Amino acid sequence: MTKKKENILVIVESPAKSKTIKKILGSSYEIEASYGHIRDFPPKVLGFDVQNNFTPSFEVIPEKKAVVKKLNDLAQKADKVLLASDPDREGEAIAWHVRQVINVPDSKVFRIEFNEITPKAVTYAVEHSRQIDMSRVKAQQTRQILDRLVGYKISPVLWEKMRNYHLSAGRVQSVALRMICEREDEIKAFTPVEYWTITADLIKDKSKFSAELAKYKNKKPEIKNEAEADKIVEYLKDKSRVFEVEKITTRNTTRKPSAPFITSTLQREASSKLGYGVSKTMQIAQKLYEGIDIGSDGPVGLITYMRTDSVRISDDAQNAAREFITANYGDKYYPKTPNNYVKKSKNVQDAHEAIRPSYIDKTPESIKSYLTNEQYQLYKLIWSKFVASQMENATVKNTTVDINAGDCTFKAGVSKITFDGYLKVYNDDEEKQETSKIPDLKEDDKLKLKELEPKQHFTSPPPRYTEASLVKALEEHGIGRPSTYVPIISKIQQKNYVEKIEKALAPTQLGMTLCKQLVEYFKDIMNYEFTAKMETKLDDIAEDKLVWNEVIKDFYTPFIETVSGAKANMQKVTIESDITCPVCGKKMVVRTSRYGSQFLGCSGYPECKTMLPLSKDGQVIEQNKATDEKCEKCSSPMVQKTGPYGPYLECTNEQCKHRKRIIKSTGVTCPKCGKGEIVYKKSKHGRLFFGCSKYPECDFVSWNEPVSEKCPECGAYLVKKITKKSKKLECSNKDCSFSKEMEE
Repeated sequence: MTKKKENILVIVESPAKSKTIKKILGSSYEIEASYGHIRDFPPKVLGFDVQNNFTPSFEVIPEKKAVVKKLNDLAQKADKVLLASDPDREGEAIAWHVRQVINVPDSKVFRIEFNEITPKAVTYAVEHSRQIDMSRVKAQQTRQILDRLVGYKISPVLWEKMRNYHLSAGRVQSVALRMICEREDEIKAFTPVEYWTITADLIKDKSKFSAELAKYKNKKPEIKNEAEADKIVEYLKDKSRVFEVEKITTRNTTRKPSAPFITSTLQREASSKLGYGVSKTMQIAQKLYEGIDIGSDGPVGLITYMRTDSVRISDDAQNAAREFITANYGDKYYPKTPNNYVKKSKNVQDAHEAIRPSYIDKTPESIKSYLTNEQYQLYKLIWSKFVASQMENATVKNTTVDINAGDCTFKAGVSKITFDGYLKVYNDDEEKQETSKIPDLKEDDKLKLKELEPKQHFTSPPPRYTEASLVKALEEHGIGRPSTYVPIISKIQQKNYVEKIEKALAPTQLGMTLCKQLVEYFKDIMNYEFTAKMETKLDDIAEDKLVWNEVIKDFYTPFIETVSGAKANMQKVTIESDITCPVCGKKMVVRTSRYGSQFLGCSGYPECKTMLPLSKDGQVIEQNKATDEKCEKCSSPMVQKTGPYGPYLECTNEQCKHRKRIIKSTGVTCPKCGKGEIVYKKSKHGRLFFGCSKYPECDFVSWNEPVSEKCPECGAYLVKKITKKSKKLECSNKDCSFSKEMEE
């Protein structure tokens, strides 16, 4: 008698994974998604019982009720249920919440996890299913409770003391805000110091090269002003002065490849090399992890799990790398012993591997046609970094030339790659083939001086954080986790505590004011070391070394005392402007709308309700600006105003008051319908995109600005592609590689 085939339900977080996993597991498995979290604390209340050991209460998120019903129906029909949410604490908690809402016996429910969506990894996970790890669940719940406590207890104090602003505090976001504000204080307090350098342009046998003054009277030169520089220059210009090669030093060094990516290093590298923000990087990486349809192979998970702080590599991946490197580059490109890496920073969890390609033989070029340009660029970065991490060191010949000129010693140097090693695959920006060129020199050679170039410099203040460098700072302090970096950075920008200025994060006046109050009245919450130690305690809970509610209890009592102290002692705060009210003459104060935009309101409110909108840079936006537009309803003149959603036109006729949006056009005809114009638009998340003015009749959209010029190779429309490093016109057809530099 043939044994009946089991009907197995696999519940994942994201529907994007479903096709990839279905292809691996086959028809006897049904794949369904929970669409992320399905339960949360009840809104507007703490959600846990302080008097009963902080026992949490969860309820189904209203929008997820239909999802829960479907999961329940499918689970009751299945012979076995496998919970396959992401392989981290948050994924473990999601699996536990799903388990709580499906009404089936415990004997039917199992937890599986995999670091990559490949046949081997998924099959192994199914064959080695386990029970839900409640220590990891408790660690995640503890994080939620601590964050809830901080937000729900501090925010009401801020609402009372800073009542003109829609404020909230976050346990980790507020510390990130402090980092940005303290950096801004450093920049403002910085005093530039003048210093000078002197470069000599020298000639040997018609070959010119440059050398920099390295010693003056046997000491490192400290040239503080132009007068000191001129004195040395005059000394060197003396006709009796001889420039002579004193010493030539040659040294061979090796350059070692760096570890494969973890979340933070991927975000930094994608920022510096590709110009991607941390949120964009993680969105693209998520799609690469969940699976991309690559033709006859169907959907394939291309990279391992992208939220990790471990640089560990599996034996299988290391063996595959060895075979690939020796087959494609030769034996000399593979080291005698495999490269292994250890991350020496705080709070490293080694449960996952580093971020790497799931299949090393799927080179970026071999699957380029199936990827968007952004997916291709990020996959290429991840693939190249991993392959390079397993390759042999590069060897470099460094030559330094000391040139004597009386009391002065100049130095010139050159580095030449003698064996490229890992640089064959992954060449960092700073790792150039040759740093400079010098002619063939010998000791005692006499050189001709062509020119001396004294140059003025000033010391620079520390730079503002970018998203990527802020992640690095958080990681170095042991604050946050790979899964929290994006929400931390997004939150402080959404709340208008921080703004982006040329890709750098700068605190707003509101952010600086809030930070000052938090640092003064909530010292522990804003303390770097305190926050990092809490991360360590969460790790210990996950490893069953600490009891979760004891950790919260230790935090709760002193925290509540701090909140009470702040409530009693914090003074009411307003941010006063230099502008007086045009109606009553009182000072205008900065306020924040419920949507996060700032405006000026009269300090005499509610008697005087005058408001003035502010631009992003804090300038008052002119209201009732005259325009040439006529109202389409009554033909009266229209004036330009600015509201919470930006500028708009309003009819001056009091009986009409018709309003309409101001649409900014690019002047380019829509390449799809040929009738409308391409106009600037914003997504619901505030991201700029371009669409047809004839919408909804024409649904053309593009993230990049189209131009009227056609591609000379395939005839498709071209788009502007502007990054930190280049300005290009590229073909919109992903199968066409045409691009050219934009004309200024």
